[in-house]
Order: sequence, then C-alpha cells, then structure tokens
Amino acid sequence: MHDEPARHLRPVGDHPDEHHFPGLRRRGFLAAAGASALGAFAVTGCGGTDDTAGAGGGAGTPRRGGRLRATFPGGGASETLDPHLANLFSDAARAKALYDKLADFGSDLSARPRLAEKWEPNRTLDRWRVTLRRATFHDGRPVTAKDVLHSYRRITDPEKAFRAKASLEPIDLGASRATGERGIEFVLKRPTAEFPNVLAAFGAYIVPQDTTDFDKKPIGSGPFRFVSFAPGRSAVFRRNEDYWDGAPHLDELEFIVANEESARVNALLGGQVEYAHELHPTTARAHEGKGQITIVRLRGSDMQGFAMKTDRAPFDDKRVRQAFFLIADRGELLDGALSGAGVIGNDLFGRGYEYYADGLPQREQDLDRARALLKAAGAEKLRVTLDTSAVAAGFTESASVFRDQAAKAGVTIDVKMGSKDSYWSDILDGGVLCSYRSGAMPIEAHISQRLLTGSTTNATKWHHKDFDALYRRAQSTRGKAERAALYERMQRRLHSEGGFLVWGFADSILGTARNVRGVESKAPANTLDWARFDKVWLG
Repeated sequence: MHDEPARHLRPVGDHPDEHHFPGLRRRGFLAAAGASALGAFAVTGCGGTDDTAGAGGGAGTPRRGGRLRATFPGGGASETLDPHLANLFSDAARAKALYDKLADFGSDLSARPRLAEKWEPNRTLDRWRVTLRRATFHDGRPVTAKDVLHSYRRITDPEKAFRAKASLEPIDLGASRATGERGIEFVLKRPTAEFPNVLAAFGAYIVPQDTTDFDKKPIGSGPFRFVSFAPGRSAVFRRNEDYWDGAPHLDELEFIVANEESARVNALLGGQVEYAHELHPTTARAHEGKGQITIVRLRGSDMQGFAMKTDRAPFDDKRVRQAFFLIADRGELLDGALSGAGVIGNDLFGRGYEYYADGLPQREQDLDRARALLKAAGAEKLRVTLDTSAVAAGFTESASVFRDQAAKAGVTIDVKMGSKDSYWSDILDGGVLCSYRSGAMPIEAHISQRLLTGSTTNATKWHHKDFDALYRRAQSTRGKAERAALYERMQRRLHSEGGFLVWGFADSILGTARNVRGVESKAPANTLDWARFDKVWLG
C-alpha cells in the first residue's frame, strides 16, 4: 500500500501498490512459462455490502463445488502469506481468503463491521468499545479480544515494517485492554470520529496470539483454509465450512502467479484459469462483448493526476496551481492515457466515496484564464520539469498529453523519466511536479495521510495550520452531518488552491470465464467485496 492501498497493492492506497515484482510462473501455465487488494456511532452489522451484481450476469442460484483458478501479478520467490506484510493485489486477495479484519470498506469507502459485531465511542471520541462476533479460527479456537490486541501490537512493533502500522497510530495499545473474551476498549491518543476506518485499515488482519508460522500452516478465521503455498508460483486453499459469514460456494480456490498481462489473458482464453486480475484497457476493448470471456470493470478505482509541490516555486503561488488546473483537458487525458477506461476528475480525491464534495462545479479547460493567471503571477513563459515513470499504467502517456496541453498556454514542460524502483521515494520530497496515482481509501485517510502538516506521505507539501485545525475539528465532531460539512470545507479549499490536479479515475479491469458468477462489479479494488471469492461460484 505507500498511499496507494492499497496499488500500493496497488494495493490500498499509495505508492507501494504500484510496484510489480518479477515472479515465477506456474509450471505448465503457458508454453512461454517454461518449466518454471461511519454511519451512526453505535454500529452493528454483518458481512457484505448491498451490491450483488456479478460477472456473467450474477443471476441465479449459487452452485456449490468446483475449483476456481485466479491469476494475479505476484511478488516472486520472496512472497509470504503473512497478512501483515501484504502489499500487492495478490497478497491482499490471499490474505482476505485466509483472514478477517474487524471491519472493512464498503464500495463508498465507509467502514462496515466484519469480526467486530458492533462499536461505540465515549462522549469525547477518544475511547471506543468494540464487541467481537462469535467466530472461530481454522483450528477451532474462538477469536478473542486477546488475539485482536496481539495482532495490533504485532503490526505496530517498532522493529518491523508492517503495512498497517501507520493506520493504527491513533491507538494507545499500552492503555487499551480486553474487557472480556469478546470485548475490547481501545484508548486513543486523540479524538477520532472515524475510528472504524482504523479497524478496516489495509493489512490490519487478526491472527491467533501464538502464531509464528505464516507460510507452512497459516491459521486464520477467513472463508478458506490453507492447503499449500509455493512462493511466486501458487497457493491453494479449501472451503472453511465453519466460516461465520457462511461457507464459500467453491470447494477450492487456487491463486496462480503470472506477471505478464499477456500470460494472464492467454491463460483465461485457454481455459487454464477462470479469473484474471489487472487487464489493460486495450485488452478489455478487444474482448468485451465477444463471447469468449467476461470483462469486469471496477469503475473509477484509481485516482490519476499530477502533484504540485506547494512549498516551492513556481507552485508556491496559488495562481500558478490554479492555472494548471485550467490547462488540463481531462477528457483528452483520459482518452490518451487510459484509452477512455475511467471517468474524469475534478481535482479532488475520492469520487463516489463517503464525504466526497460532489456539489462543486466540474472544472474544464480554460486556456485564456490560465494565461491570465500565469501573467498575474509573473510566470509567463514558464518552464517546469514533470517527473514521471513507467511505474504505473498511464503515467508516461498522461505526461506527454499534458505537456502538449500546457504548450497551448505558453508553458514548457520537460518530461523527466524516473526509475520504477525508486519513483515513489524520489517524488515524495524531490522535484516540483510529478505524475501521481492512488488506490481506494477513505477521504478522511487521504487527508490525514497526505494533506496535514505532519503527514508522512504529503507529496504536495500542503502545510496549512488552519487546514489541520479543520481536520482535528472534524475528528472531534460526533454528528455525521456536521462532520460532512467540515470535510466539504476542506475539499472546497483543495479544489480552489490545492496541490493535486486530479484529472481522472481509472477503471480497474479484470476478466473471468463465462461460467463464473458472483464477481462484484461495483466495489473498488481493496474494498470488502473486491476479490470476494467466498461469494463466487461456477455456473
């Protein structure tokens, strides 16, 4: 996840999602293979969201039985089933098959209860009581409060670099305690109105308190039980008949690693797999509606844009930032960079998510106004370097398109190609303008992780004490309507003069065999109903 985390899975969030690692392909996979991812304060709930449409029509009575083979890009021989180390989409999909979190995100990125049956805060929002549902691990032991506290303390170990560590930072785990076998009192370091988002954080899975082996015989509470694992090649799981949210329809689930998109597509077309993750827009266009496979588009999963450093010239002048907002022809960027596979953006993160300010006017290209703003800022004939990389789909293409658009406003953009391996660390503090993307996360998390003075992944260097104060006020506000108004104020400010030029939201695309049913098409990657193989069946 970085912030992309989840591709930070691409996962959740950010930057780590973007990294693809070379991995071994399954033997016999292809000839070319050779031998070798808060409503009311007191919340109670159970699994799933209300979105039930699936691939292949998603209709009919689910059928029990069969093995589904799913192919994902992987992480090579260093892969692990440790859910706290999950970073890639393949890691996240395997983790959610074996493990559970206390909560997860619905399609609108609001937290939904999972292992947590209910949660409720105190008056000052700095203590939350969580009650666990009755669930068991694969070895028959009950999931207890001690397991939850052990898992969170493991994740926050200062000697480790587990994915959810930053997300769990608001919790004072030294003061938090079990109030019974299924009760936990979380003591927080500060008021946190959106605390359920912490429980749903990417990588915040619950493991048994005495767990030491995650790759040879992992024990979780998830819908599938472990059978076998070959890092960089495959993993096989079987149905957990005792799963608290209902036993899966499938007998078995197999994950197969194939890093090349062509290998995943050919395996799907050849009947060697039934599910292929991360397909290109051109592939989707070529096969959509042709009858061989089903193309599933997870609409608007990934934010696409440019990050302007607001603490240095030329973007320390808000008029220059506003000019760049007006230079962008978003439709042209979407078509040129993503072959139209997505929706245009409005310089705000989280379109369609809880708290998104959808009432703001859609920004459109206005080159005359852009030139006037640049002139007023003394930035006529501006020349600026745009850092980009092939680290994510559409980056280099959007950089070229935007360079040509800027030229029409008298701005010269020099596109600089960066290393795929170090791109995210390079652009965090360096340069002035860069290509940027993010996977799904709550708008609150986007603000806290990227837009506060102390945020560790603040790529735009947006440092404003009054903005920080608005965020703290939102987190201290019990009423959801009042919080929503505060989030809208923050977003209006960002829309007017922020550092993120958000030109679009890319679809995440996958393919399935025609007989696969129950694949959710409305859930962004890394949310609850993404990769919900426990709800899939073979028709």
